Amino acid sequence: MTSAPDLPRATGLLREALGARLLTPADPGFPAAVRLWNGAPAGTPALVARCQDADEVALAVRVAGRCRLPLSVRGGGHDWAGRALRDGGLVVDLTGMRQVDIGPGASTVTVGGGATAADAIAALRPYDRVVVTGVVRAVGLAGLTMAGGYGPLCGRHGLALDNLLGAEVVLADGRRVTADPEHEPELYWALRGGGGNFGVVTALRLRTHPLAAALAGMLLFPAAQATAVLRGYGQAVRDAPDELTVMAGFLPGPAGEPVVFLAPVFTGDDAAAGQAAVDRLRALGTPVVDQVAPLAYEDVLRLFDGGMADGNHYLLRTRWLARVDEPVVAALTAAAGAVSSPFSAIALHHFHGAASRVPVQRTAFGLRADHLLAEIIAVWTPGGDPAPHRAWAEHTSAALAPHALPGGYPNLLAPEETDRVRLAYGSNWERLRRAKRRYDPRGMFSAVPTLPPAGPPGPRHGEGGRQPREHPAGT
Repeated sequence: MTSAPDLPRATGLLREALGARLLTPADPGFPAAVRLWNGAPAGTPALVARCQDADEVALAVRVAGRCRLPLSVRGGGHDWAGRALRDGGLVVDLTGMRQVDIGPGASTVTVGGGATAADAIAALRPYDRVVVTGVVRAVGLAGLTMAGGYGPLCGRHGLALDNLLGAEVVLADGRRVTADPEHEPELYWALRGGGGNFGVVTALRLRTHPLAAALAGMLLFPAAQATAVLRGYGQAVRDAPDELTVMAGFLPGPAGEPVVFLAPVFTGDDAAAGQAAVDRLRALGTPVVDQVAPLAYEDVLRLFDGGMADGNHYLLRTRWLARVDEPVVAALTAAAGAVSSPFSAIALHHFHGAASRVPVQRTAFGLRADHLLAEIIAVWTPGGDPAPHRAWAEHTSAALAPHALPGGYPNLLAPEETDRVRLAYGSNWERLRRAKRRYDPRGMFSAVPTLPPAGPPGPRHGEGGRQPREHPAGT
């Protein structure tokens, strides 16, 4: 029988080390410390340890294990499912660890476990260099990078995880280790796609890339032109060069009505080629907003700043799509027409180029064929009934399912979708599970993606149990 958590002992041990930086529900700063980007999750942790360095993180992990407290980690606070807050548990809060250290020649950068994309991009701006990020400045780099990292530089430089050179990690037993190609290489492999399920990443060393500006911006079209615009988008992304990555989908218009958006980002040196690519997209309809211009990368990441406000309630669903063909266009336009909230959105993220040329066995990430990631974003204001918004997201996901690849983007899968997590990793699944058993045998970490508890290997072929389908990329 498992012993009950010893909260008083944990509180005493951590209070001695952290002082006022250990927060309990009785402390004035506690409500702010458990407030996430998504206002919907209602986890009620017992303690929040605001750590300032890796030694304090290691102490917090040891105390959680010794006192049998559930453990969670808060980095950027953008996991929509709220896995940073475990009921009755201890939150290891990394938001005070946002340091950014520029490496020699600015070719690398080391960031703290709580650093956001905005922190890294701002530090690199004087050098005209960038790191690979997602599409929002406020997202934490650690969580984004470890489970994937689709973004504007995907075609040119791969996923964020493809640019992780090494990490400092606190393991479940409190040991501090380095994970890179020479040290703990299996942990390094698992971190690149397996998420925060193996330890607390207190620092990441990332490759940087030269980029003074990109040709980027937003094209908005009326919903009545959705079929033509999405059909043309599907054709345009099939032959896009590495330097061009284009998001698409539906955003709320000025009166809350859905509008079609295309968000091109061209990072090549040939200005004429970039302009021609944008002109091709512009000609797919009659834009009501046409704002594409040379932008600093930090301004590229501001394009979606106003759309997803902190504190609203969010529910996300995701599908991987091999292409935007007629059935997909029909499903997307029908979903936009049936949207349940003036704040909800659908985004298609473009995976191609450098990201698709990485051998699938090199990292834990399980899909390396060209594809589109569909992100279904149901949004409603606090106090509203979630039922119609959940139904809209689920219906949209179900409508796309017959046209989708197996699995889905692990960063966006719901905690209960463990079957789809397994499908997402394809032939990498068993190796990932072995890494989980090796580095976190007691299942202390439950992060994005939600992996089933560590245990004996699953059934082999011919021994029963559902087996994942093969991905087109040969996984």
